[in-house]
Amino acid sequence: MSQTPSAEGGASYAAAGVDIEAGDRAVELMKEWVKKARRPEVLGGLGGFAGLFDASALKRFERPLLASATDGVGTKVDIARQMGVYDTIGHDLVAMVMDDIVVCGAEPLFMTDYICVGKVHPERVAAIVKGIAEGCVLAGCALVGGETAEHPGLLGPDDFDVAGAGTGAVEADRLLGPDRIRTGDVVVAMASSGLHSNGYSLVRHVLFDRAGMTLDQRVDELGRTLGEELLEPTKIYSLDCLALTRTTDVHAFSHITGGGLAANLARVVPDHLYAEIDRSTWTPGAVFDLVGTAGRVERLELEKTLNMGVGMMAVVPAGSVDVALATLADRGVEAWVAGEITERGERTSGAALTGDYAS
Repeated sequence: MSQTPSAEGGASYAAAGVDIEAGDRAVELMKEWVKKARRPEVLGGLGGFAGLFDASALKRFERPLLASATDGVGTKVDIARQMGVYDTIGHDLVAMVMDDIVVCGAEPLFMTDYICVGKVHPERVAAIVKGIAEGCVLAGCALVGGETAEHPGLLGPDDFDVAGAGTGAVEADRLLGPDRIRTGDVVVAMASSGLHSNGYSLVRHVLFDRAGMTLDQRVDELGRTLGEELLEPTKIYSLDCLALTRTTDVHAFSHITGGGLAANLARVVPDHLYAEIDRSTWTPGAVFDLVGTAGRVERLELEKTLNMGVGMMAVVPAGSVDVALATLADRGVEAWVAGEITERGERTSGAALTGDYAS
């Protein structure tokens, strides 16, 4: 598409930096991936003004509650940009949205995405959508639509950001949360795949600005380059959590994201109870020690910012622990008993970590 003004001096969308033909090319490239992220309830395909989902599927519920969430990937997208790897951050996006939705016991149904770029590179946009579609498959939801917006002048030609929104449904009498938690319940931790998608502003500041490390630098403790570690996709727990709700009497889930483990767990603990988590039950991955050591970051600050090796937590009755652990093991999820629910007493917070991490 020509970006030269007409002889009369008129302007055009292309001259302003928006390439409609490149956008159309990106849509064609992403179609095959979107087709893979479907559910039977999805109607139509790409190209419409809205994604359609057959709500009659909710008739199987007695009293369906819709759950919705929206999120992004944060400054992790800059790691993807620098490395030229675009087909993994979609997993991060789906995890951040759908793992929030499953916390209340909701089944993920469908998702939409928003990709904002300085310049449309069709193959790059298609790679991002490929990752989102793959993530939707892992979460059991459909990718029903999205938007790619080109913002020349606001973003550089290689700059981009991603966001997404999702919807799920849960039976009203199966809604999980603080009301179900009781004294004596056990907290089961599920291992994270690494840093996931939170705390990257701290991580980038510590490792790049203060320690002078580079993305292509191999780190023996990590067993790979720093860039490969930082780009490790967020684990998607949605189907694992739903499996737990079918095999055990789960009382609550907590998705460990921004704010750290204790703060996120406290969000699902009722005011009169307290969650005590024993650090000695696990060893955080090497990347957490690297960030702490390289930046001389105090443990409390690390724990307020990073997941410290735990991506999701389930609160279950003591009698359900063995079944819960067996269910997760069968699904290939590393999990362990990390703590318990007690009376709050004089404690000022709803959850806290005690002891020292296992070496």
